[in-house]
Amino acid sequence: MDGTAAGDGLRVGRFLGIPIFAHPSLFLTAGLLAFAFVPLVEDFDPAVGSSKYLLAAGFAALLYLSILVHELAHAAVARRFGLPVRSITLYMLGGVTALERPAGTPGREFAVSAAGPAATLVLAGLGWLGLAVTGPGSLAQLLLFQVTMANLVVGVYNLLPGLPLDGGSMLAALVWRVTGRELTGTVVAGWAGRLVAVATVALPLLVPWAADRAPDPFLVVWGAVIGFFLWSGSTQALRSARVRARLPRLTVLGLVRPALPVAVDVPLAEALRRLGESDARALVVTGSDGRPTGLVSEAAVTATPPGRRPWVSVGDVSRRLEPELVVRSDLVGEGLLTALRRSPATEYLVVEPDGAVRGVLSTADVEAALSRG
Repeated sequence: MDGTAAGDGLRVGRFLGIPIFAHPSLFLTAGLLAFAFVPLVEDFDPAVGSSKYLLAAGFAALLYLSILVHELAHAAVARRFGLPVRSITLYMLGGVTALERPAGTPGREFAVSAAGPAATLVLAGLGWLGLAVTGPGSLAQLLLFQVTMANLVVGVYNLLPGLPLDGGSMLAALVWRVTGRELTGTVVAGWAGRLVAVATVALPLLVPWAADRAPDPFLVVWGAVIGFFLWSGSTQALRSARVRARLPRLTVLGLVRPALPVAVDVPLAEALRRLGESDARALVVTGSDGRPTGLVSEAAVTATPPGRRPWVSVGDVSRRLEPELVVRSDLVGEGLLTALRRSPATEYLVVEPDGAVRGVLSTADVEAALSRG
């Protein structure tokens, strides 16, 4: 899978300049996989002894190494297209290759998405060839067989046409190519992902029922876990599509709050009194020359008890106005969000192209506009 989110978790290394992170959930899943592998080793060789734990740990390590190769394939193709790769993060059920910006074209999106499953299936093929040279009936062959089958299953499953799977990204790219609308591709692949999620939960129950036998509890649990994450991922993709559809209507001028200038030493209670008597909805701290020097934090004002406000100055509840906290009034859509992402804050000073102060932009207002629909 690929995306635009930053990496998180424990940093475990760097490859070709790309930081690699391991999410805490990875270690939990690795332990569960190793625990499930131990009975296979015991059944295969009852006299294996304590080395079964080493083999089980090796299975989990090789499986996540395969996932890393999968994500590195995404990263390699993205770089081939000149797309900067921010990070790679390994999670409990896979990984995320975070790009600095979207692919930009359906062809690039399809290629970047297809690279991961292709690499996984190549690993499965190499493992299958390796089985021919390992000792028949050996523990090494057991380990290689299980890793090979895991890569085969993961590679094929990841090609299913539904987000957040790579096959879903490929489907979205194809629909984008046919319709000319990227959002349409995301919506189609998002709903397809929900169908895949439902099927993932249902099949471990329906297949045994059709064969008149009891379902495997292990498969039922894993199907439910994977289905939950797929449903969550597809839902997030659909939500993201709705937000992107609203971006053209997102403008600074439509959200800016008229601001009242106040001196830094004015008591907060007095500043709020003046604000209530004016048409303004925000406070801007000004210097002796009348130029803005700070932005009063709405959250800090709310957190100040009314009884203390006469003794607290607006300077005590304001943030110094840095250049990155100034946005132009003509910003719209993605350009506005990009400007806010560069310097996250709760308030920004809005200025006209000629530098004249227009008012204050609140991040809360932006978030509300994106969530309203």
